[in-house]
Amino acid sequence: MKRIIASISAIIALALPALALASTWSIDPEHSNIGFKVRHLMVSNVKGSFDKYTATVDIDDRDITKSKVTVSIDTNSINTNVQKRDEHLRSADFFDVAKYPEMTFVSKKITKSGKDRLKVAGDLTLHGVTREVVLDVQGPSKEIKDPWGNIRKGATATTKINRKDFGLTWNKALETGGVVVGDEITITLEIEMIRK
Repeated sequence: MKRIIASISAIIALALPALALASTWSIDPEHSNIGFKVRHLMVSNVKGSFDKYTATVDIDDRDITKSKVTVSIDTNSINTNVQKRDEHLRSADFFDVAKYPEMTFVSKKITKSGKDRLKVAGDLTLHGVTREVVLDVQGPSKEIKDPWGNIRKGATATTKINRKDFGLTWNKALETGGVVVGDEITITLEIEMIRK
């Protein structure tokens, strides 16, 4: 019996360091931003953001490539600072938020791409379509302790998608050539995380 207890204690002792190397982080929406930009009328870029979202990042401190990221975005929270345009973006012409109230990203593979840089490949589900996208990530930063005792990290991620790949095809042709809305969407995530 003593040998069994000793063996179990040894296993637990060996497992504790490995467990201590994993940490879970949640996004701080007050200090983060999920934004996008798209070409308008072939002459300028219109920027917008999603104001409601949640994310969980499980960081393997021993091997960052074994970390995991999941993000959920409320499509109804789209905000371009123009109410009429936002209502159109929520309609069936674009996001169809009544039918598709959420878009998600779930990481599948993380690789290092330079000093403090990562490529995070994962499945983006938008408008009922799932496609793999790759986020170029700068970070995560080193941990800091804020004045209230929370442990924080930050990161910036960018990617580009073609909206037509996700069934967002609405457009109008211009008399002078070109279209009202560009196909390529640049997505930028400025993320501040708090360790749970």
